[in-house]
Amino acid sequence: MKYIEKLASIRQEMKEKGVDAYIIPSSDPHISEYLPDRYKCIAWTSGFTGSAGTLAITQDFAGLWTDSRYFVQAAEQLEGTGFELVKLQVQGRAEYATWLAKNLEKGNTVAFDGNLASVAVAQAVKNELEPLGINVNGHLDLLDPIWEGRPDLPKDKAYLIDEKTTGQSTTDKIAAIKNILKDKRTDTHFVSSLDDLAWILNIRGNDVNCNPVVLGFLMIQGDKNTLFIQDGKLSAADIATLNAAGVEVADYSKAFDAVKGIYAERILLDPKRTCFAIYDSVPEGVKIVEDMNPSTALKAIKNEVEIEHTRNAMVKDGVALTKFFKWVEENVSSGNLSEISIAEKLQELRASSEGFVDISFDTIAGYREHGALPHYKATDSSNSTLKPEGLLLVDSGGQYTDGTTDITRVISLGKITAEEKKDYTIVLKGTIEGSQAVFPKGTKGYSIDAITRRPIWETFRNYGHGTGHGVGFFLNVHEGPQVFNMAAIDIPVEEGMITSIEPGLYREGEYGIRIENLVLSKVVESNQFGEFMDFETLTICYIATDLVDKSLLDNKHVDWLNNYNAWVFEKLSPKLDESEKAWLKEKTKAI
Repeated sequence: MKYIEKLASIRQEMKEKGVDAYIIPSSDPHISEYLPDRYKCIAWTSGFTGSAGTLAITQDFAGLWTDSRYFVQAAEQLEGTGFELVKLQVQGRAEYATWLAKNLEKGNTVAFDGNLASVAVAQAVKNELEPLGINVNGHLDLLDPIWEGRPDLPKDKAYLIDEKTTGQSTTDKIAAIKNILKDKRTDTHFVSSLDDLAWILNIRGNDVNCNPVVLGFLMIQGDKNTLFIQDGKLSAADIATLNAAGVEVADYSKAFDAVKGIYAERILLDPKRTCFAIYDSVPEGVKIVEDMNPSTALKAIKNEVEIEHTRNAMVKDGVALTKFFKWVEENVSSGNLSEISIAEKLQELRASSEGFVDISFDTIAGYREHGALPHYKATDSSNSTLKPEGLLLVDSGGQYTDGTTDITRVISLGKITAEEKKDYTIVLKGTIEGSQAVFPKGTKGYSIDAITRRPIWETFRNYGHGTGHGVGFFLNVHEGPQVFNMAAIDIPVEEGMITSIEPGLYREGEYGIRIENLVLSKVVESNQFGEFMDFETLTICYIATDLVDKSLLDNKHVDWLNNYNAWVFEKLSPKLDESEKAWLKEKTKAI
């Protein structure tokens, strides 16, 4: 069925159900960023494959609301589908609800599938529309009746990882969560988010591409803890281990019934990470405490075991990247390299490392103008052949049993312009400024964002995405609660957090630049003025110097770059053969 035909079928379903507008979020019952195939509803409906967006459909208009990361991609993918791109003014805001408020009349009905909408999204829609007399139905799935061959839920096996890897037992994690619940005078908590569940139970799986998670729900209630997971996903030994940790195992399909049958005074639900269908299943007599999952803050602060494992994973990742960039440089003149083939080669090199499980997200290999698309993924139709000229941006990462990586580098393939070098150097200054930041304990992410952007803003340049996101431990590459962006989010940078620093600069139709490392926040000084923090850079891969205009750097930037590249050589050279060592020695020499 073509996209235009799917749209017509949805509109027919809307007519039959008395629905004037239908909303399709990019999500699943666990409010995931990356989705199992069964819940890739926006891709199936419209052809748009980005990880963030919302469709809103009426009888005379169908739009995709998405942010600046996807404007070019969305415009290309929506062509001929019957859907139009609507550019979000503010990332993450429900601006489609405002549009519906302006274009619908009193008595009209808006519907969505409550399994796909978070509580926060559902409330934003209801708060916008219901005061205008517009009805909102949050329990209508119009896709399932017309989606022929809709994929089943994944059936891959899940598995437990031991305390030697995680540094903390499931029993201790649940105890820590219950202490927080006690402080909030709440004894019941329902966890929908897959990374929270994975962290609490030390469980991993393969149900979502790139994220080592398993579909499930977790109920923590008094002395009873229940994991709802598909039958057959866990071995008898793993079930026994969970039982010994005080966790019962029940069938995945029983989760909603368990919520409907809750006997408690208060239940804690995270409105951003719980679907509306679960929220609306809570019995009327139970008070819902809307708050962030306690595990979200707990897992963001890595323990010493996780940190040491992550450092080891960074060495493996750096070795693979060194081999990769050497291979690209030596083979680009052949005319046989493309964006897709180099992404495959990088995954092959990572896969040769001990403990490699998967990539941590789809590799962004953007040559020339494709580098200006922050979330670009090459397709058969877009796949560019590399030539010995221009800039190549590679944003990639790996999932290892001992850590998760995320790194972006830009290299020159030849014939670089003065403007490209200037832009590269300005972005590099931003990366260095962020990496060298010293700040009082309690500082929020927006301050780190501003510190990083300062040298870029000084040249009247900017970038549309955030400066940094949290990263999990052998878990999701995008992890909260901390972010480094311009939003006034009241989450402090805590000791033990791992976060990216990734400023960029994009010239549409020409090239893109982004230089990204992961950093560990730590306390560096305590005195009469309070505690001060800084960052330890964890990522180990050379930063290209042939693109640097040294005249634009201060001495502190030059020193940082030289020291960083020398450290990279020291850490990686023992793992390389002689030719690789010689090549890296040249790449890391001081400027």
